Amino acid sequence: MTRRPRTRGVTIEDVARAAGVSRQTISNALNAPYRLKAETLERVSAVIEELGYRPDQSARSLKSGTRRIIGYPTPVDDPANPNPLMGGFLEAVVAASGEVGYRILLVRPQPGQSQEQALDELIAARTVDGFLLSDILRDDPRVAHLTGAGFPFAAFGRTAPEQPQSWVDVDSVQAVIELVGMVVARGHRRVAFLASSSGQPWMDDRRDGFLAGVRRHGLAGQVYSPGDDPDEIVAATRELLAGRNRPTAIVAGGDWLALGLYTAARAEGLEIGKDLAVAAFDDLPITGFLQPALTTVRLPLRRIAEALISRLLQIIEDGVTPQAGLLLPGELVIRPSLGP
Repeated sequence: MTRRPRTRGVTIEDVARAAGVSRQTISNALNAPYRLKAETLERVSAVIEELGYRPDQSARSLKSGTRRIIGYPTPVDDPANPNPLMGGFLEAVVAASGEVGYRILLVRPQPGQSQEQALDELIAARTVDGFLLSDILRDDPRVAHLTGAGFPFAAFGRTAPEQPQSWVDVDSVQAVIELVGMVVARGHRRVAFLASSSGQPWMDDRRDGFLAGVRRHGLAGQVYSPGDDPDEIVAATRELLAGRNRPTAIVAGGDWLALGLYTAARAEGLEIGKDLAVAAFDDLPITGFLQPALTTVRLPLRRIAEALISRLLQIIEDGVTPQAGLLLPGELVIRPSLGP
């Protein structure tokens, strides 16, 4: 029997030689891309793809002492009515972690188990290198628990000043200030904000942006919190629109609130984009199909995910916790609901 010669795989040295950089630069591109200039990372990544280089994950894990796994406690959702926004966020997180050689492990407490106990179980078993948290609430117990344990985490949402500042968030305040400026530029003087009554931090930020926006333009904007039930939203908004001094422009704190607003406007015989300017926040997939299509603020999910993974790896691999959180701008999506 004739033995075939063994084919040598592409090595990291081959990639470094082809890219004209050091072996360490290739390692940084794979493990800590935030250390490289954008143009260097782009050039090295192109060579890695061209040569088909794939690092030995088991060897990397043994050398670094990491599992190369990030735990993500998933928000509770209704399978019959899933949150498309968080589905998009998960997709972005999986893509961003995969690009640097990490995998995402979805975490959900077992029956009778608290979220903190579920996290402790993974920490004790050395299953994950760190956690990625989302839907951060005030006094979030997960943040407090991981801070006390000294275990690496990054958060989509702001943590308290005395806690690690490895968070990334959207600058909701500035985004809504800009929305208010747009409706004022179209001649509207009676403006209102439609808020959820849930008390979520991001909803409060959007309300604060509205109040800052109307103050900037010398207006007395009104804030309404009709509740979160769809029927309540429609009924309360109809009452608002039937008033003698009804607003001619409304900013909703979320696209789902705007859906009730569309229903209420139709019931009151008002044409959105003509009789009433409407804007909202989140850019859910349905917003582009409404009649008229809804002006809204899109969350830059890919940029958020990449920043979160980068910050978490600084802690895991370099032992460096960011000293300040990162605010990213929302992306304004202008559609006909604002009017001409």
